[in-house]
Amino acid sequence: MPGPTLLCAPVPSESHEERKRRALRIVRRLARAYPDAACALHYETPFQLLAATILSAQCTDAMVNRVTPELFRRWGTPEKLAAAEPSELEAVVRPTGFYRQKAKSLRSASHDIVTRFGGEVPRTLDELVTLRGVARKTANVVLGNCFDVPGLTVDTHMTRVNQRLRLTRETAPVRIERDLMELVPRREWTLFSHRVIAHGRELCDARRPQCDACALRDECPFPGSPAARARRPRRA
Repeated sequence: MPGPTLLCAPVPSESHEERKRRALRIVRRLARAYPDAACALHYETPFQLLAATILSAQCTDAMVNRVTPELFRRWGTPEKLAAAEPSELEAVVRPTGFYRQKAKSLRSASHDIVTRFGGEVPRTLDELVTLRGVARKTANVVLGNCFDVPGLTVDTHMTRVNQRLRLTRETAPVRIERDLMELVPRREWTLFSHRVIAHGRELCDARRPQCDACALRDECPFPGSPAARARRPRRA
């Protein structure tokens, strides 16, 4: 299991406007550090990304990418997946965990896409979250990567990194999303999510963050960062 997320003290005397300016600097640095960051899930259509994201709950993207080629080969459209034999579908998605519930969500969401949306993945958050297995995170992944609708994807990496950066003190994804919406320009939301997730995987590890190698090290108040160490009072 990942280690506990440490909520560090806020940057001393930082106003909301100062935090917003710091957030903009973080956005720019992440863009330089991760210029090619993109969705880690493999897909060719909006429906495939929706299905892959449903499977990604409590599962690594790498495992999902091992499972989806067979899933899409057999049931690559909403019509086919809605009609899939439950036991056969469960067998294919089993490696992703919680496979019975995920199979039910895939079949139910596919059925609704066919019957309620004419076989097309809906293009609004309000419509997407009516599908079984689809919450704001999944909806924002699909909207941002398939329909160019900016969205913040709050997963464990987004939670940990933004808490350490002190861009949020919240723990609930919807509240973290709300905080970041006030700090990060809307046009940057999708790529910001990809870059923060990449940063969380590569450097800002839950247990052993590599603070000295971090491009954000002088903007970060996390206790292990150089910026935080510089603010500590020296012993007499």
